[in-house]
Amino acid sequence: MSRGALTTTSYAVLGLLAVRPWSTYELTRQMGRSVGLVWPRAQSKLYEEPKKLVAHGLATGARELVGRRPRTVYAITPQGREALAEWLREPGAGPVLEAEQLLHVLFSENGTREDLLATLAAARAWARERAAESAAVGQQYLDGTGPFPERLPQLLLVSRFLTDYYALVEQWAAWAGEVVPGWPQDVAAATADRAVLEDVVARARRAAGQEP
Repeated sequence: MSRGALTTTSYAVLGLLAVRPWSTYELTRQMGRSVGLVWPRAQSKLYEEPKKLVAHGLATGARELVGRRPRTVYAITPQGREALAEWLREPGAGPVLEAEQLLHVLFSENGTREDLLATLAAARAWARERAAESAAVGQQYLDGTGPFPERLPQLLLVSRFLTDYYALVEQWAAWAGEVVPGWPQDVAAATADRAVLEDVVARARRAAGQEP
């Protein structure tokens, strides 16, 4: 069967269906709680994905009533599990960074120093808020109340990445927040610190495996 119409989001939903059956509403909530942290997509798109999977024979949709309200519960099929396993054999593409705050920093010479400092403060607050959410979820598992404990080994791998990422943003914003106050009010008149440039190059070389 051709998988041409399937996207990464399709496989993300298929992965959730491999955990257990979900209604569309439950799927969108779970996406926000887990998958959405690493693969954010508009909610309107998510409502179409289960139907697409059914059309490909990778999922089934069963209508049921909750009180007087009808809903459709989706479940993965054997063909769906095969398709998911086939997708997992490929390593996948690397991360794509999307950060509006970094765009503000990149073009900050067109604003004021106070604007830039406010952006850095917002970035630090975002990182701390997300880290707090991550800590709260982790504590649930430590307390034995986290959902899907049988999946904890896989969840921990992703959680470690996200937690380190939040820490990176927080540390970077704190560092930048100490640098920028030394700049002139006219951000366009700021000068680069050669020591910082040398440090950035050294960090990049270490990350590339070019230096011990």
